[in-house]
Amino acid sequence: MDMSVHRPRLGRILDDLGSTLFEAVIGRPDPAREVGGVIIYDPYDDNATWHDAVVLGVGVHGPEEVGELLTEAAGEHAAAVVVRLPGELGEQVRAAAESTGVLVLGLTPGASWAQVAALLRALLSVDDVAAPGPFETLAGIPSGDLFTLANAIAALLDGPVTVEDRNTRVLAFSQGQDKADAGRVATVLGRQVPVEYRQALDDLGAFRKIYRSPGPIHVSVPGLMPRVAMAVRAGDEILGSIWVAVREPLSPERESALRDAAKLVALHLLRRRAGADVERRLRTDLLATVLEGGSGASEAALRLGLTTRSTCCVLALALTGDPLTADRVAEEHRIADALALHMAAMHPRTATALLGGVVYAILPSRPGRTDAERSAVRVAEGFIARVGERVPAVVGIGRAAVGAAELPRSRADADRALRALRRGRVEGRVAAYGEVYMESLFADLADRVNDEEIPALDPIVRLRAYDAKNRTRLTETLSAWLDAFGDVNTASLAINVHPNTFRYRMRRLADVGELDLTDPETRFRVMFQLRLGR
Repeated sequence: MDMSVHRPRLGRILDDLGSTLFEAVIGRPDPAREVGGVIIYDPYDDNATWHDAVVLGVGVHGPEEVGELLTEAAGEHAAAVVVRLPGELGEQVRAAAESTGVLVLGLTPGASWAQVAALLRALLSVDDVAAPGPFETLAGIPSGDLFTLANAIAALLDGPVTVEDRNTRVLAFSQGQDKADAGRVATVLGRQVPVEYRQALDDLGAFRKIYRSPGPIHVSVPGLMPRVAMAVRAGDEILGSIWVAVREPLSPERESALRDAAKLVALHLLRRRAGADVERRLRTDLLATVLEGGSGASEAALRLGLTTRSTCCVLALALTGDPLTADRVAEEHRIADALALHMAAMHPRTATALLGGVVYAILPSRPGRTDAERSAVRVAEGFIARVGERVPAVVGIGRAAVGAAELPRSRADADRALRALRRGRVEGRVAAYGEVYMESLFADLADRVNDEEIPALDPIVRLRAYDAKNRTRLTETLSAWLDAFGDVNTASLAINVHPNTFRYRMRRLADVGELDLTDPETRFRVMFQLRLGR
C-alpha cells in the first residue's frame, strides 16, 4: 500500500484543543497553516528546530520576554507561540506579534506545560501517515482519526466524549470538556483518569459492568456529572471504552446511536493500530534506503521530510551485553521507541528506526549551524542521562552530512564509533566518530588480523607458540617491557618478577622471536601487533 506523510494544520489544533487548553490572544490564526511539531522553549538549548512548530514558552513572563520570544520564533518560522495566562501582554507584545506575524496562544489557567505538550503531540500524530485510496475514510471520517470521531459522537449525544483504552488512558476527546466537571477536565489534561476517580469507579464495580455489558452503562460518582459508558470491542477483545458526560439518561434512540458509535470506534482503533504498524515499517524502510544510499535515497529522504540542503548527523544506538535473548529483543524495541520520542522533541523531522539490532536516528541540524556533530553529542548524552544505568546502551555519532548523498558515510562513521564503544576501547557511553577515529581504526585492523591466518614465522606467533609449549611468559614479558618504555624495574614490578629474571626473559624472547629490539621499527611493529591482540 502506498503511504504518504501528511502534516496537521493549525485549524485542527484550535478546533479540538482550543476550548480546553488555550485561546488565540494576539494575531489571526491561519487554519491552513501546517504544524510540524511541538518545541519546549529553552533559551540555553540550541538543538531544536522551530520551523513550523508550536513553541511552548515555558517560564516566559512579561512583555519584554514574550516580545523576544516572538522575534526569535519569527526568525525560525514557527507556527505559533504559547504563553501562560493570565498575564499583561501589553501593546509591546501586540506590536511584536503584528510585525512578526506569529500567532500568540494563551495557556488556560490550571493546565500544566507537560499536559499541553502531551496533548499537542497526541493530536499532531493523528495525521502523520494516511493511506490514500478507497480505505482512507471510515463512515466519512479519516481512518484512525479518533478526535474527529469523538466530536461526531458528542454532537449525536449532546455531551462531551472521551475515548479511553483499557488502562483509562485518554486516546481522544471531543470539544466542550469544560462544560462537564473538574474530574473530566483533569482527565483530559492528564490524558488519564485521575487515581481517585478510578478508585471510585473500581469500588462501584463500574469497569466490570461496562466490559461485561453488551450495551451502555449509566455510571454515577458522587461529585461528578453522571456518565454513560460503552465498551469498545473487536470480537472478544476489549479495545477500550467511550465515556459521555450527561445531565440526564440517554433516550433509547441515543443509546442505539452509542452502540453504533462503539462499533465504528472499534474499526478506527483497529485501523489506527494497523496504521501504526504500517507507519513504523514504512519509516524503517525509508530510513534504511537513505542510510544505504543509491538511486532511491534522495526520494526516501524527501518522504522523511529531509531536504537536499539539510545538515544531519546519524546516531547509532545499541545495547551492550548478550544479544541472543528474548528480553534483549524486547528491550531493543522499547529503547527504539524511547529514542524516537526523545528525538522528536529535538526536531520534528527526525527519523528513527531499529535495523539489525541497532537503533539508527537521523538528526537534522538547525539552519546555519556549524557544530552539528557536537549538538548531536549533546542530544545523545541527554538521552543516555535520562535512561540511566538501567538501560546498558551506548551511542555512536557520525560526521555531519549535507543532503541524502552523504548520509551513508555518516552512518558508517556512527557504526565505527559504536563498535569502539561496545568493545570498551573508549570510556563513556556516547562518542562522536571524530573523537574515536584511532580507536575505531584499531578495531578495524583487529578484525582483519582475527580473520586472517598469521604466518607461522611471525615473531609474535613464534613467541606465543613457545609460551604454549613450554608454559613460559615471554609474550607477557615483552608487552610489559614495551608498556614501560624499556624500564626493566617498572616492567618487572608490573608482572611481579625479579628484575634479573625479567632481563633473562628478555634475552630469551629476543632469541626465540628473532627480534632486534634495538631497532625502532621492530619495536613499533611488535607493539602494534600486541595492542591489536588485546
